[in-house]
Amino acid sequence: MTYKLWGRAGWGSTIVEAQLVWYGLPFTFEPVDDLFKSPDARRKLEKVNPLAQVPTLVMPDGSVMSESAAITLLLADLTGKDTLVPSADAPERAKFLRWLVFLVANIYPTFTYADDPSRFISLTAARDPFRAATDAYAQKLWRQIDGEVGSPWFLGNRFSALDIYLDVMSRWRPKRGWFETETPHLFAIARRTDSVPELAEVWKRNFPAG
Repeated sequence: MTYKLWGRAGWGSTIVEAQLVWYGLPFTFEPVDDLFKSPDARRKLEKVNPLAQVPTLVMPDGSVMSESAAITLLLADLTGKDTLVPSADAPERAKFLRWLVFLVANIYPTFTYADDPSRFISLTAARDPFRAATDAYAQKLWRQIDGEVGSPWFLGNRFSALDIYLDVMSRWRPKRGWFETETPHLFAIARRTDSVPELAEVWKRNFPAG
C-alpha cells in the first residue's frame, strides 16, 4: 500500500511530501524535470495528470489525486488523524479551512501566472510588467495574512498543515528576506517550522542550501 508522489525538489510537491512523512505513510518519489523547460517532462506527467502539475499523487489503488489542498484534507481523512487538519468539531476548523483555501486559491495562482508569463501573455514586451504586477499582488496578499496569523503557529497554539504551506511558500518569490522585513509574523512561523524535527529530512532534501 504505497503512494507515488510526482514532484520536484523545492516545488509545491514539497507540501505533500512533508505530510506523507508526517503521517508515516509509505511512498515513492517520482522526480519530475523542470516543467517550464522540458517538453519531455510535461509529456511524461500528462500521462498521469493532464494538467502536468505537481504535486500529483498516485494513490495505493492506482487512482490519481491532484490539488494540494484536496490532498491535505484527504490524507487527514485516510489516516484518521487531526494533527495537521483540525477535526470537524475543533474551534479552529473554520479558520483552517478559510486560510487553506485562501492560500491555494489566491496566492498559489500568482506563481502559476508569473513563473512563465509566456503561457498567458503573447506579447513579449508585456511579460515583465505582467510578472511584476502579479508578484506585487501576491505581496499584498501576504501582508493581509500577516495580520491574521496566530502565534507561535498560524492557528495559535497548535501546529497544522498551514505552517507547512508557509514554510514552503515563503522560500519562493519574494523569498525569506522579504518576509522577514515585510511580514514578520509569517517569517517567524516559517522559521519555527524549519525546526520541526519530524520534517527535518524533508527540508534537507528539498532545500539543501537552507
